[in-house]
Order: sequence, then structure tokens, then C-alpha cells
Amino acid sequence: MSVELRRNGLHLTGTPLSLDATRKSPLSFVSHGHTDHIARHEATISTAATLRFMTHRLGPVGAPLAVPFNQIFELGSLTLELLPAGHILGSAQIRVIRSDGKRIVYTGDLNVVPSLTAEPVQVAECDTLVIEATFGHPRYRFPPKDEVLAKVEAWVRQQLERGTVPVLLGYPLGKSQEAMKYLAGKGLSLVAHASIFEMAQLYTELGVTIERLRRFDGKVEPGEVLFFPPHLARGGGLSGLWPRATAVLTGWALDPGAAYRYGAQVAFPVSDHADCPSLVKYVKDTGAREVITHHGFKEELAQLLREQGIDARALGSKPQQLALF
Repeated sequence: MSVELRRNGLHLTGTPLSLDATRKSPLSFVSHGHTDHIARHEATISTAATLRFMTHRLGPVGAPLAVPFNQIFELGSLTLELLPAGHILGSAQIRVIRSDGKRIVYTGDLNVVPSLTAEPVQVAECDTLVIEATFGHPRYRFPPKDEVLAKVEAWVRQQLERGTVPVLLGYPLGKSQEAMKYLAGKGLSLVAHASIFEMAQLYTELGVTIERLRRFDGKVEPGEVLFFPPHLARGGGLSGLWPRATAVLTGWALDPGAAYRYGAQVAFPVSDHADCPSLVKYVKDTGAREVITHHGFKEELAQLLREQGIDARALGSKPQQLALF
């Protein structure tokens, strides 16, 4: 067997199992509920939380298998296990153990920094590691999250004191809920676009309560902080709201001109991904003897790992097989 890069994503050859397939597949492991990792598969392996997000976004999920973390299960001759990835609520890594004991791990999106709204990451010890390299370039080194969130709070309070509506741009699922959880804990009142509000309701349903929050109805009351999706803000969704100040929450805030690209005045590096140093440390902590990087800065991360004596290579964009089995 091998890991193969197909048009719809990664696949374990010789098995029916795909990994975060982006198109309909007979059977796919889905690591988390972000739209770039889900599809209407014939059968889906995931956590209960991810399946709930998928149902909300896609409708009924075909043949869902909800697997708790750290519960061993079988797929033909393979032994499988899901472990927390720390990315968003319910995000998971999958560890595949073949009959001779060799362990292969696919991380999906990963975050090693503790989150207010996601299960803490669990180091997935393995022999071969397939790891996403979204922020795998050495220039991505995030400041401590508590310091960044404190700066977000200070910015929000400054806008409120000025009589300006503070608008925080964030994707509907993940970092928005964490930022809301943080700000609500500081006594601030929140209002969110329907797409963000509905995900926050699902978080509450799944046991992570986000308080002091209401659905955006076109108006923002004095003292409220508005959460809004970036793509809708750029499309004029905020045109009737004035005076306002806009900040974007994204790991890409470390790039020059990030705020401008999102149509914001300021960008804060709030991310639900691991930065480059964290990715390198995670690789080492797994004990993997072979590392496959993919997505994002896969070439840069593989090179960095090789410079530190680790057998690493990037998965190419063309069909390629890697002999893991």
C-alpha cells in the first residue's frame, strides 16, 4: 500500500479510505468541519462534532461513523484511531496501524497552542507522519495567543470609547468562536452575522458555551462588538453601518498589507493553525522517522526539517505515490 495524491485529495491505496477528500468519495476520513475539508461522501469517518458541522453545512451525511477520540476501531486489515488536533472543536488526526505495527498519522490542520474552544492537541506518536504545512515557512512565528487576544480586547474597548462600532472579521467556524469566548469572558456584549452565530449555537449544543451573544439583525447596539465574515464585508455587507472600525483575525496578519487585503484597518495574528516553529516541534515530538509535508508551505517545511536531520519530503502537486506500506 501507499499514500497517493489524487484529484480529490489523499488516498490510502489498497484500501477504500481517502483523507479529507474534497470531492465525493466512497469513504473518507474528515479531519474537521471547514468547507475546504468536507464533501458529500458515500461514507464518512469523523468525530461527532465534525459530523454535526458537516450536517449543518451540507445536509445529511451519508453513512456517518462518529468515532470518539482514542478509541481503536478496525477497517479491514487496518487498525485506526482518532486523536485531537487542536485546530477547531472536534478536529482530529487519524492514526493508521498496519498488521506489522507500523503507524502512519495524517494530521489534518493542526494547532498545538491551547484553545478556549477546541480539545487540546494530542501528540500522535508514529513512524510516518503526513502533516499539513499551512504556515510552514520560517517567517510565520506567532506571538503568544493570550497577548494577541489582549490586544484585540484593548482595540475593541478603544473603539467603543470613541463611539465607533468595532467589527471583527473572522471565518464562521473556529477562530471566531474562540475570540467570542474570550471577549464574552471579559464582559463584552457580542453580535454576530448569522453564519457565525449559528456555528456558535452548535458550539453550545456540543458543550462549549458562548455567552453574551445575539444574532445580527442589521443593527448594532451601543457597547456591542460585531463579528462578520470577511468575504461578506468586502462585498458591501457593512455599508449601512457607520461609524465603524474593522479588524481582521488571521494568521496571515504577519504578511505585509494583510489588513488592506481584507478591507480592514488592522490585522491581528489570531490563528487556529500551528506556526512554523510549532510544526517543527510537533514533528520531533511524534518520533516519526519519515515525514511527508503537504499543502501550504510544504516545500519550505520539508527543507527546514531536512536541515535538522529529519527524513522529510513534500508531496508533489502531480499524482505521486509514497510507499508507506
